[in-house]
Amino acid sequence: MINVTKTFLPPQDEYQAILKEAWDAGWITNRGVLVKRLEEKLKDFLGVVNIVATTNGTLPLQIALKLLGKGGEIITTPFSYVATTSSIVWEGCTPVFVDIHPEYLTIDETKIEAAITAKTTAILATHVFGNPCHVEAIENIAQKHNLKVIYDAAHSFGVNYKGQSVFNYGDVSTCSFHATKLFHTGEGGVMFCKGETLLHKLFYSHNFGHNGSLDFYGLGINAKMSELQAAMGLAVLPYVDAILAKRKTLYQAYIAELQKCQVLQFQTIRPETKYNFAYFPLIFPTESILLKVVDALQKEQVYPRRYFYPSLNTLPYVASQPMPVSESIARRILCLPLFYELTENQVAKISQTVCQNVG
Repeated sequence: MINVTKTFLPPQDEYQAILKEAWDAGWITNRGVLVKRLEEKLKDFLGVVNIVATTNGTLPLQIALKLLGKGGEIITTPFSYVATTSSIVWEGCTPVFVDIHPEYLTIDETKIEAAITAKTTAILATHVFGNPCHVEAIENIAQKHNLKVIYDAAHSFGVNYKGQSVFNYGDVSTCSFHATKLFHTGEGGVMFCKGETLLHKLFYSHNFGHNGSLDFYGLGINAKMSELQAAMGLAVLPYVDAILAKRKTLYQAYIAELQKCQVLQFQTIRPETKYNFAYFPLIFPTESILLKVVDALQKEQVYPRRYFYPSLNTLPYVASQPMPVSESIARRILCLPLFYELTENQVAKISQTVCQNVG
């Protein structure tokens, strides 16, 4: 059976050797030595300055929206994982959708200004499958209208844009360290930001608002990463370069095989991007062809994923105008299996099945 993804697990003895430090210290939560070590190593690996590790990848979005959204309208993309939209609603803000670029699949920056109103407080955009948004245009719009920018960069670990980490863009950038991601802590996440003042707010917000043990800076929740999670991250991190290299090889193998079937569309990666090959999305001419391919793959025990589906503007708890590009792409896009242990022979077989059932 080949699933759309498979968790990379480091050698168990390496994980346990790191975890033993927490056991010996008797300290497994509340920001022990392993969490702090992971944060420092991630700063060096990614080339970032301000970082707060968290227990999952959704809480950073919620904290950023609480601090920067302020209950207002949030301009966002309809093409992302549901957490992008649900976090907006959960924090008492209103999602205002803007359609996507048909090739990059990120929010269409040329349509953002038309959606801005007096109630708009922030832009929350997604680097879709790790493909950067047009960050310069979004930054210019935000400055012009005095808006905050939050990036859902859940898929963007290791992505560089114009020579620096994509996490360095926006007021707050978030990433998921879920077990399905190329770098993971089992379950986990992180938030990045500009400036010490905002870092301070993010930090106390993820720790109940604490200022020491008996005082509080302000409102907060519990989003702290545990030592168990940090140990997994520390065990996985030395393998990330190898993981990235293998994923690139597999991604390029898919392209070589599937280019033979000319009716298929690939996501266009934005120029000047050092990509991480986080996913392999494939866009079919019609939804019926996609469903035919899914059925054929499942008969061979290959399980791709309709990711992202449905278009988020169609969720039952939001009010929105039609988003024709996003709705069309969401019906026709499929992520094929891509993970470290996948082989090029398996890629060839999957691609052959796809091509045999298109047309």
